[in-house]
Amino acid sequence: MLDSNWKNHVEEMFMARAPLIVIETMEEERAMAALRQICQNLAIKLNTCDLVEGMGKESRPASAGMPAKDPLSLLGEINKSSADAIDVLNGFHEVWNNPQVKRCLRNTAQRNIFIRKSMVVICPFVDLPRELEDVAVVIQMPLPTPQELNEELTNLLRNPEIQIAIDKLGRERLIQSAAGLTAAQAQRAFARAIIKEGILDDHAVAIVLQEKKRIIQASKALEFVDFSETPETVGGLILLKQWLELRRRAFTQDARDFKLPTPKGIALIGIPGAGKSLTAKMVASMWQVPLLRLDFGSIFDSLVGASEAAVRKALRIAEVISPCILWIDEIDKAFSQGDHDGGTSKRVFGTILTWMQEKTAPCFVVATANNIANLPPELLRKGRFDEVFFIDLPNQAERKEIFSVHLKKRGEKTNSFNLDLLAETANGYVGAEIESAINDARWLVYNQAKRELKTADIVNAIRATVPLSVSEQEKIEKLRQWLRDGRARAASAADDSVNSNLPAESSVPIAIRPKVPTPKKPRNSSGGSP
Repeated sequence: MLDSNWKNHVEEMFMARAPLIVIETMEEERAMAALRQICQNLAIKLNTCDLVEGMGKESRPASAGMPAKDPLSLLGEINKSSADAIDVLNGFHEVWNNPQVKRCLRNTAQRNIFIRKSMVVICPFVDLPRELEDVAVVIQMPLPTPQELNEELTNLLRNPEIQIAIDKLGRERLIQSAAGLTAAQAQRAFARAIIKEGILDDHAVAIVLQEKKRIIQASKALEFVDFSETPETVGGLILLKQWLELRRRAFTQDARDFKLPTPKGIALIGIPGAGKSLTAKMVASMWQVPLLRLDFGSIFDSLVGASEAAVRKALRIAEVISPCILWIDEIDKAFSQGDHDGGTSKRVFGTILTWMQEKTAPCFVVATANNIANLPPELLRKGRFDEVFFIDLPNQAERKEIFSVHLKKRGEKTNSFNLDLLAETANGYVGAEIESAINDARWLVYNQAKRELKTADIVNAIRATVPLSVSEQEKIEKLRQWLRDGRARAASAADDSVNSNLPAESSVPIAIRPKVPTPKKPRNSSGGSP
């Protein structure tokens, strides 16, 4: 987890005589500026040395000749410097696995305990030798806060030649979109937005988000998902949409000032093809934040420990990109391995559970699952998700809306179709099956001299399809029983026509109705009929 009070942490570690402090960050200049401020607050000296430039001018005597540049000589000069100081060793993470450098660092650390000195190594990632683990304190430097990003933007806008056409709310959205970038990345994104548009306006948000997209490409386990879904293009799910609408401004400063907790996430359980993946995209569209998809196929690596490292890196990037939606698709498949993978899935699962429980970054998790039997009970408890929604077979009104959405997407005029008949005929069909039936009907008319699509064409396509509600009736009934047991919240409003039971036999096309064998009359012991 990122330490929001990391500068106080550094001061405390120095006062506690921590001999070696490792600051993990990509922003060396920003870290150095913070260390100078810390030394000023504590009235101590800041010594700097660099593997290329040697000892800093402020750290070596005026009579000294050319500065040493090899690490052992540099550590020797550091040892001669005065007490009550912080010694910054730039680049030493590249050489601290050298046996002699490693021994020298350890010896210096042991001496520093008694003279109130601390060595500081700034590095983009921490791969600490085991010999230094007991003398080192690792501190993660967080990325710039919204206040710091606002200062960067303010400094940039001091240029009188820059035209500003953005209001207070637009500026807040711009700062929010830059959250997760380093100070240098944010400066570059702001400047690019101004140069590209010739003015700072609401279009700058999209340009800043492009900068975030490039960061995500560094992780193979995360995919930046483009989305265009809106509540209007996703049929049904009215209760889920209402829940999401209430939290549309969850990541704004206004919500924080109102002391509202940041939403943690939702789990979407339900029937395949009912719209769980579309919902994840819809959330990102409603809230106007990036959508990241966690790819378990890239996480599970053959090397021992590589999978856990991959998921930690992916979660760290998600925090960097936040506010965002982290979409964990088909999470049930990821944890279906059991003990057949050497415990890798259990360790990865434990890492994700811990992160979901303890995360403070505004990463809203949307987890989807089809098979509840593979989900450990501790995953769905309160504290990790705000709510667990069950997405059932669409009811009559929802099926009508789904037909309307898909017909409009394909340029068809909905008033030319009998939507009530289509919805009635598709009783027991999920949204993906309805879309497939429309596509099948359109292929038919395309090959018939591209004639006009009619209601009958779609009805015939529906009747030629065996829905999951028939082919997987037992599994779906178990899923729906899970809802009836009160273990989840319905995503749709109740509709007596469908969602109380599985499709009635009369609604299933005649061609696919299973034949029920006529039971034979039992015979009595004498061989005759009873």
